[in-house]
Amino acid sequence: MSETTERPIRTFHPRRGRMSGRHADAMADVWPVYGFTVVDGDRTPLDPAELFGRGAPVVLEIGFGMGDTTAAMAAADPGRNYLAVEVHTPGIGSLLSLVGELGLTNVRVARGDAMELVRRLPVGCLDAVHVFFPDPWPKARHHKRRLIQPGNVALLRERLRTGGTLHCATDWAHYAEAMAGTLDADPGLTNPHGGFAPRPAHRPETKFERRGTASGRAIFDLIYRRS
Repeated sequence: MSETTERPIRTFHPRRGRMSGRHADAMADVWPVYGFTVVDGDRTPLDPAELFGRGAPVVLEIGFGMGDTTAAMAAADPGRNYLAVEVHTPGIGSLLSLVGELGLTNVRVARGDAMELVRRLPVGCLDAVHVFFPDPWPKARHHKRRLIQPGNVALLRERLRTGGTLHCATDWAHYAEAMAGTLDADPGLTNPHGGFAPRPAHRPETKFERRGTASGRAIFDLIYRRS
């Protein structure tokens, strides 16, 4: 597909927060080894094998929050590389701290716009994309800022290998329905579950999931494959 040169609509709202000393130490010590900044408009191709220092299947984690889920999945899945992208600096410091504490070598942390990062990745290079509990942008006038939109989905799908998975999760029912409609409409994706997927055991429970469950909201998993 052709990629527009117009300034894209932001799908995130940068949040400020205070970093603990432990997280600040990780930013100083671990970031130079495992972190990098995504520069808007930079289209320099990014080679995952060069980035990780090995050729292995790559999982893209978009919006990892405080990083607990990403660290747990990477620790349990050493055969794959985890490329995690976030804009919230305290969350980045938290994940880097976990990477250092657990001795994880299969994680790289990007700070910036996830879709800007995706545009730099080679077509067909990803084994999976995870979008867990993205900002639901609940007000109707903000729906255009939701990450799961046809154009973004097409870009994500193109970066998946054939058979690769796009896995989304949300605790907002209306967003879940909108996600399903968008993913169903993409011509290169198929839904092996025929609807919402059972919660997979390999996805750790996130803080946002616990918060949603405590508020009485149902959790929706959507798992699609590139056909």
